[in-house]
Amino acid sequence: MNALFLFLYLLFATPTTEKHTLTINISNIEKIKGTVEIGVFNTHERFLEEGQAYKSISVKVTANTQTVVVKDLPPGIYAVSMYHDVNSDGDLNRNFFGIPKEPYGFSNNFKPRFSAPKFQDCEFKLASDFEIDIELRG
Repeated sequence: MNALFLFLYLLFATPTTEKHTLTINISNIEKIKGTVEIGVFNTHERFLEEGQAYKSISVKVTANTQTVVVKDLPPGIYAVSMYHDVNSDGDLNRNFFGIPKEPYGFSNNFKPRFSAPKFQDCEFKLASDFEIDIELRG
């Protein structure tokens, strides 16, 4: 009898290992050189801070549109940021006022006005395999 209870407990108490795939379609890539640097964030804390993304991906630019597949993401709320590192220097180059000089984009195609976006501006729910489109601007 104890073995039956143990079996049922393990059967129903086992944590889910459900993982999903996020497909990101990037458009409006004007220059076919450099890399696109992508950050996939899963929390509003430290959103957009360097080195704080849940997953970071670097993709060599080979066309005006590109598709990036991010695998093994647990269900949750995410936000994506990216920039086109045209000169391959590893930085998002900015002007004197801090405005990006290289193309950038965010999930929900959020367009910042006077400051960087908040996580809530770019968030989306990942509950199954999901596809988003991001158009680079700037």
